[in-house]
Amino acid sequence: RWLTCKSLPPGALERIADTIADRLRVPWFSGAVKINVSLVPPLVLLPVFLHVAALHFLLGLIILTSLPVVVLWYYYLTHRRKERTLFFLSLGLFSLGYMYYVFLREVVPRGHVEYSQVVALTCGLILMLAALSRAKKDPGYLPISAGNEKPSHQGLPNKSVRGSSSGLHGISGAASSRAVNGETKGYCRMSAEQPEGVKKDWCTKCQLVRPARAGHCRLCGRCVRRLDHHCVWINSCVGEQNHQAFILALSFFMLTSVYGITLTLHTICRGRTPFVALFYCPGAYSDYSSALSFTCVWYCAIVTAGMGYILLIQLLNISYNVTEREARLALRDNTGRRLLGGLVIDTGQYNRGLLCNWGHFLSLGSSPPQRSAEDIV
Repeated sequence: RWLTCKSLPPGALERIADTIADRLRVPWFSGAVKINVSLVPPLVLLPVFLHVAALHFLLGLIILTSLPVVVLWYYYLTHRRKERTLFFLSLGLFSLGYMYYVFLREVVPRGHVEYSQVVALTCGLILMLAALSRAKKDPGYLPISAGNEKPSHQGLPNKSVRGSSSGLHGISGAASSRAVNGETKGYCRMSAEQPEGVKKDWCTKCQLVRPARAGHCRLCGRCVRRLDHHCVWINSCVGEQNHQAFILALSFFMLTSVYGITLTLHTICRGRTPFVALFYCPGAYSDYSSALSFTCVWYCAIVTAGMGYILLIQLLNISYNVTEREARLALRDNTGRRLLGGLVIDTGQYNRGLLCNWGHFLSLGSSPPQRSAEDIV
């Protein structure tokens, strides 16, 4: 009906796509293994696009310009639908592996890269993957009670949950004020208390009392301690337990990527500085090997610029002790100040100075999380 331009029942194409995704499996000894469809496009399209882009300068310009647009379009599409996808994680990991493969196959054999430089690049890649693996672990999920049962105090009025000086909220307020997120041991004391009516500690979806600065992720369906944001590149939340590893992974990626780009440009564009060679390299398309290497360099440069912007925003947020979630809420409620040309939103709530803010960040996850008021009751 679709090929003959006839009308389709509502949701027919979605059901067909779901059926195909469910039946896309690989035979295995213990039974067929289901393959996530979002893993496949980067594995197929990225090598094809890069090899086509290496055929001619204009093809490279068109493809390298359209790739970021397509990735951003897919991000906003999945973000609007609140869908989890492995596309970005697959794209990131396969890009790393494929760029490393091209470097070993096309750049190293030219003889201008020393053995120690290859070892240094490999070590940087390994360290980045180790930090990424740590960032993929528990970001600080709050425990959910068995069966997600609603506690007995749920039917109490909102006043007793939000501001009463007695009953359950007196316990939860004390627990929140002692939360690890609100205090940096060894550096300074940072109050986790919030003004009356500003923060609701009760999560209606997880049915639990949240400590200060915790938030609910709609993609993961869980509450996370000191929730910063849900990162599509690691397909997980960034919270109290993995924020340091996330920053470390970004830093290792930046150093490794810039170092790899520099080595490649020094090899295929001899006698020019890396910045000049990136925009002017006359012999880049003299042979296919150089053209492919130069195309991969530009692809890495585009990805590195994007990740560098993310790292910059993260470092600024840490310096002002504000999370991405808190910045969005401050913009929505018009309670924050735009600083540095809008790059950072200072809520003024947890900012205690540069050194104290970084001391607080470096101490995240160093102490065991406090028991919630629900567990105490």
